[in-house]
Amino acid sequence: MIDRLVRIAVLSAPLLAACPALAKEPPAKESPAKEAPTKAPPAAETPAARAPSPGQSAARDRQKTCGTEWRALTDAQKAAQGPKWPQYWSKCNKRLKGGDKA
Repeated sequence: MIDRLVRIAVLSAPLLAACPALAKEPPAKESPAKEAPTKAPPAAETPAARAPSPGQSAARDRQKTCGTEWRALTDAQKAAQGPKWPQYWSKCNKRLKGGDKA
């Protein structure tokens, strides 16, 4: 046991010695006169988030509707519908899309 600990210590010593050498050094500071003030980019230059497509909006609405229905079900009803959310979501999504004519 002690032999194993000694071997580990001997083999890890070079790694521990190399850690400070591998660490990134902070950039050297220049004189205050040379530093340019850093500014955040104006809000107009940042790209605006794209609006979701009609298909994405419809999918999100179906998922929210199915999620509300799922949370309203009792455990017995969930077992009858499909014991897990993915199975229920698949059936509910088809039903809301109109793909299930039953």
